[in-house]
Amino acid sequence: GHGRALRTGRTGAGGELKPLACPVCEGPHTRAFVSVGARRYWRCDTCEATFLDPAHFLCAEQERAEYEQHQNLPDDAGYVGFLKRVADPLLARLAPARSGLDYGCGPGPVLAQMLRETGHTVALYDPFFHPDTAPLHTTHDFITCTEVIEHFHAPAQEFRRLDGLLRPGGWLALTTCFQTDDSRFAQWHYPRDPTHVVFYREATLAHIAQRHGWTMTVPTRNVALMHKPSAGA
Repeated sequence: GHGRALRTGRTGAGGELKPLACPVCEGPHTRAFVSVGARRYWRCDTCEATFLDPAHFLCAEQERAEYEQHQNLPDDAGYVGFLKRVADPLLARLAPARSGLDYGCGPGPVLAQMLRETGHTVALYDPFFHPDTAPLHTTHDFITCTEVIEHFHAPAQEFRRLDGLLRPGGWLALTTCFQTDDSRFAQWHYPRDPTHVVFYREATLAHIAQRHGWTMTVPTRNVALMHKPSAGA
């Protein structure tokens, strides 16, 4: 399964925990951060990501059952308003009639529908709900990834894949709840979802952008737009 390799070499001879490599930046400088109930979280000192110990990952069947409880419908005004926070700044930056990909679109791809209504084409990919991999064998002018990156078991691999799927000059639009106050992590609602396994600070996303040569804009809280430089730029 994805990310399982991180579990090897976990305990030393004395039974003490050995740090895991960071799944976001692949750096070695991680430390035990906090335990919430039975779940142990780690922190990377390089990119500032917080991540769940892979020993606590759900299996695919459990994960799917959780996702099936999230019913986001196009007639839910609150949800549409939430998506407009990423759609509006993205649309302001796109040339007309671009072709994009909603990566991790879930069972009800409301954002794709909103973008199609403005004249763009949007392909769908979701490992559980839209598993056709054809959109992963071509490149796109833009990719949306809304409330998806916190579910990545192997984020470094996923961001490399997204970079490969994005044309030069393209935009990657991300939403996730940015992690801010360490002292409140144990009380925060976000880690309570057992499918949320990676928590990004704004600095973490900036680190990812720098790693791939993207420029990052944060148009509003919990939204990041990554711009891949044009060829020859």
